[in-house]
Amino acid sequence: QAQLVESGGGLVQTGGSLRLYCGPAGETFTLYSMGWFRQAPGKDREFVAAVTGSGGSTYYADSANGRFTIPRGSAKNTVYLHMSGLKPEDTAVYYCAARVGGTDYSRALGYDFWGRGTQVTVSS
Repeated sequence: QAQLVESGGGLVQTGGSLRLYCGPAGETFTLYSMGWFRQAPGKDREFVAAVTGSGGSTYYADSANGRFTIPRGSAKNTVYLHMSGLKPEDTAVYYCAARVGGTDYSRALGYDFWGRGTQVTVSS
């Protein structure tokens, strides 16, 4: 059972923009650091971006830096992924994740909760 729910994926042309949303499936009490990962067909899951619980620090993969941003939502443990300048190589299932502690935000194994993913397809 997924503890997080993503939305906002879809089909977009090269150069277009999308905004993904992630929030908890139920009530939460602890403030988590949150991240986005993605997995393209035949490839490993890879880190995209992360934000600390306070929202004070953000981290980006090289592929996302300058094109994507990861602001926290106003509700507890909600987060967005704003994507612009999309490229066909950004096509993947995008997963939201949350973690209680630790600071290696690019490592998927460090996250405690996951969503089921939302498909992003960028046409050329």
